[in-house]
Amino acid sequence: MNYSDERLNIEPEAQRVTLDGRQIPLTRKESLLLATLAANEGETVDRRFLLREIWGYPEYVHTRTLDVHIRRLRKKLGPAGEHYIETVFNAGYRFCRPRPNVEFRPVYAYALTA
Repeated sequence: MNYSDERLNIEPEAQRVTLDGRQIPLTRKESLLLATLAANEGETVDRRFLLREIWGYPEYVHTRTLDVHIRRLRKKLGPAGEHYIETVFNAGYRFCRPRPNVEFRPVYAYALTA
């Protein structure tokens, strides 16, 4: 399943990822990890699921390999990496489509007392 937005294009079959028109060199595991997260966009993907599906680890194995791969993947994606891959503590990771620049609205004092 391909993913594409204004900045990022993921082609899992070709193991090709481009960001802002520039190809990002990823390992096979990094490519599979990013494609899996993108295929489940907006959903928290459980750590155990990722370890089982991508690395073939059984349920009871505790390893930091997933965290290391996420860190490397974010680094390769540069500043955009933190926007696309969100950590859900004690659960897993979530792929999020970046939101356009949003104008923040102040919370007025009366709204806090109501």
